[in-house]
Amino acid sequence: MPAPLPAIPGHAPYVGRFAPSPSGPLHAGSLVAALASYLDARAHRGRWLLRIEDIDEPRTVTGADRIILQQLETLGLHWDGETVRQTQRHPLYTQAFARLRAAGRVYGCACMRRELPSGPYPGTCRPGARIRPDAQRPTRSWRFLAEPGVETFTDRWRGPQSQDVAAEVGDFIIRRADGLWAYQLVVVVDDGAQGVTDVVRGADLLDSTARQRQLARALDLPMPRVLHVPLILNATGHKLSKQNHAPALDVSRPLACLQAAWKALGFEPLPVATPHAFWPEAITCWARRFGPGPGPKDRA
Repeated sequence: MPAPLPAIPGHAPYVGRFAPSPSGPLHAGSLVAALASYLDARAHRGRWLLRIEDIDEPRTVTGADRIILQQLETLGLHWDGETVRQTQRHPLYTQAFARLRAAGRVYGCACMRRELPSGPYPGTCRPGARIRPDAQRPTRSWRFLAEPGVETFTDRWRGPQSQDVAAEVGDFIIRRADGLWAYQLVVVVDDGAQGVTDVVRGADLLDSTARQRQLARALDLPMPRVLHVPLILNATGHKLSKQNHAPALDVSRPLACLQAAWKALGFEPLPVATPHAFWPEAITCWARRFGPGPGPKDRA
């Protein structure tokens, strides 16, 4: 596998990342996201980081992280620098939470999930809201005070996007009732701490982008560009995922795995005979479609 190329003159250094959760081995769907993320970083002559998102400890499967690393290495997806694990970064999340709390951007919520209607959080516990009769109940979780108005951004795959977070989602949880940090907070803090400029991931996370942009703004962090790739669906039309018992990726035939993920991204199979030959061809093809353009930072 060729080494990363030097940074492109006139462009901010590109930093991408792949951030799997160790709730099981990689499957065909997670390889699609990993491949796209890797190719985008290499096409931009940037760095590609690996972060194990193990913050949801009850869902962590012992040994799954080692299997994921082995799968990536077997397929030739070599990351730069040391692997980061979220369970080793609690002080960063605590500091971010304290900053948000000092700014009045979070509040305690006593609601239980079964009490809430479907749809956006109604703001029952929001400061200044009408107090419920049993207002003395203790705080269970902590919510971020969503900004009013429409959040807009451009997805490099799907084009212009917009979401009114306050109206469509409501104030969202950043620390759960079980005391664990929520995904929305930790991913923003991690991307900021690692200097991530570009996030390439599955389309199921497109809906999280507006929330993460609001958190990044509140923490005065840069907002990475985003590119959300199509999902792989199972026979019932649902997202291929570990929760849906997707089979582990069989990397005994690495070229077949790579070609299948490449096809899922909308490309024609590459006329290559080995994984080693796959990479330069795939990077060149990706660069033609998603290659370097304006600088990767987007603070708008």
